[in-house]
This record gives sequence, structure tokens and C-alpha cells, in this order.
Amino acid sequence: MTLIAPPLALYVHMPWCVKKCPYCDFNSHGLRGEPPYAAYVDTLLADLDADLADFGAAAQGRPIVSVFFGGGTPSLFAPGHVARFLDGARARLPFVADCEITLETNPGTVEHGRFDDYLAAGVNRLSFGIQSFDDDKLRRLGRIHSAAEAETAVKSAQDAGYDNLNLDLMYALPQQTPEGALADVERAIALAPTHISHYQLTLEPNTAFASNPPPLPDDDDAWAMQEACQARLARAGYGQYEISAYARPGRRCRHNLNYWEFGDYLGIGAGAHGKLTDPAAGTVRRRWKSRHPRTYLEAAGGPARLGGDGPVAPAELPFEYMLNALRLHDGVPLRQFGERTGLAVERIAPALARARDRGWLLEAPDRLQPSPLGQRFLNDLIGLFLD
Repeated sequence: MTLIAPPLALYVHMPWCVKKCPYCDFNSHGLRGEPPYAAYVDTLLADLDADLADFGAAAQGRPIVSVFFGGGTPSLFAPGHVARFLDGARARLPFVADCEITLETNPGTVEHGRFDDYLAAGVNRLSFGIQSFDDDKLRRLGRIHSAAEAETAVKSAQDAGYDNLNLDLMYALPQQTPEGALADVERAIALAPTHISHYQLTLEPNTAFASNPPPLPDDDDAWAMQEACQARLARAGYGQYEISAYARPGRRCRHNLNYWEFGDYLGIGAGAHGKLTDPAAGTVRRRWKSRHPRTYLEAAGGPARLGGDGPVAPAELPFEYMLNALRLHDGVPLRQFGERTGLAVERIAPALARARDRGWLLEAPDRLQPSPLGQRFLNDLIGLFLD
């Protein structure tokens, strides 16, 4: 099967945050003085230049379909810094006319009126890390904002002209009840965002919560929360299209969809990961950058910025593909597996047969789509594709 280059996105990692949350396992670093924001933007552009030079025709000239500023807390960067980066990126790569450009923001790090400037800079989608509208739960999670501040920030963004907003919510929080989880969803729906991400708090290794676990709801209560919140979101018009993603019609997150459909993305910034398909070489390549901001800055676009780089082994491609694609409730066309891995569908025929025998995949010969049972046992389903 011949590899076909999929859509190309751009992920930009902004590593600083005001304070590290106890549940967070992302590459984020609490503030210790003023970060070198301007120098970091310079380094991002140097990193992009170096990647384009390294990747050659596999990346150069390909249009960017989405940009995502993740963190950390990207809204610590002033709109002028974001604008300068976007101007520099557009000078190096073409952007599609309706390019989705998302900035993650923490309600505790924005000031009234600044959203106008982010919009003018080119950011057309905001993602608010709210997590809960319960002040006690926010304190337990180590968040620096209150429920009232979260609501004010969202309304300020809407007043500034934003009509494409995501709210991040978590459930199964310390000592949370199903009623409490549902109350958070109700507060989110009342703000009328176009997208809601709703995911379960898990204890990740190397976090403060993993070292000192808080009292969390049991599995039965967590499942009750999930079911009640899913039903409420559906009644409010938010369609679930991925494990933890719910959207109004036409407002699915294009950037994340590109990940889940095994698309390509350039990853720049400290600790950023990227994936690139090279049809000429017949490879799918992964590259990631040095995690610590100081090391990344000192590299200034040089070889030391790399944390790792290399092609994905053919034996690993089925699992990597399914790890993403099977998160989507609607699934993906079966032909896409071959187009984006370069492997024949026969390579995964035994695993597909086992999955269908167990009722984890729908009986659709031209589509890979998890059944409701498969969605519930998704880890087991994906595990069938380990070589």
C-alpha cells in the first residue's frame, strides 16, 4: 500500500504556568520570575526553520490546517508574542484560508479586554482550562481561579467576539458526587460554548497526586457520573464524537481530529512531539524536542533541541494508528489505515476478526468503528493490535 500524506497541523508548546497543578503530568513549569517570552518566540521560529530544513519536501510547502498553542499556560504570552509567531509561521508555510488557531487559556491568567488582542493576533478559538465550577474542588485541584472568575473570563471572550470556545471539565474529582459532576456540566452548558471536553481525573505517574492520592470516587460512582453527564450533554445538543469530546454541530476540534485520524503535525517548543509522513521514503516519522525550557532555549534551533527522532517501525504502526482512530465514535474509513500506515489491511485481519467476534467493532466491512461495547472496553480493543 502506498503512503499518502495526510493533512498537516502545527503544535506549539508554551511550557510555563503560574503554578504546577498536583494532577498534571504535562511538560509544564511553574513560574520562577519572568520567563523570556520574546526569546522563546525567537527560538520557536528557529526550531520551525530547522525542522523544515531537516524534513525537506516532506514538510515544505504543505498547507497548515490548524495551529494549537498548548502548555503550560499559553495565555501567559501576550497577544503581541502570539501575533509575532503566527506572522513568522505564515511566512514559512501556507495556512489554509479557514485555519483553526486555538490558544489554551487559564481563567486565572487573563485580564478583561485582552481577548480582543488575541483575536486580532489571529487566534480564532480559545480553550479554557476550567475543570470545575465548584470552588472547593478547584482548591483541591490546585487551580488558581474561582468559579466566578471562570464564568467572567468566558463571557469576556464572547463579548470580545469569540464564537468558538472549548471548556475543559474534569469529573471523578476528590470526594465528588454524581450530583456535583452534573452540576459542573450544567454550569458549562449555561455559558453556551461550542465545545466541551469532559474527562475523568486519573492519577498519573510522577505527579503530586500519585505520590499522595486524594480520596477519589470509586469506579461505580465514576461510571455513574460519566453516564449522567453524557446524557445531559446530548440533551443540550453536544454530540459526543470522541472519548472525552463533545461539540455543537460543525464545531468539532479540527486540530484534535487530525491527531485521531493519524494526520501529520509539526511539534515545536520545549517537549513538543511531532509526526510526519514521507511518501517518497515510505516512512512515518516521529520527532520530539528537549523537555526543559532552558535546554531548549540554549539550543536556539540547533541539534541539541531534539529529544528524539526516527521512523515508526512497521510492526508498531497498527497499534499507533488504532490508538488514535478508535477513539472516534464514528470511526474511520478502513482504507485510511493503508493510506496512513503504508500497510496492507491483511496485516490486521486477524485482530479485526477477533474484535468483531467479541462485539467490539461494528460489522461494517468498509469502516473501522467501535461498538458501544468496544467504546467501554477501548483499551482491550486497542490492545488487540499490538504486534
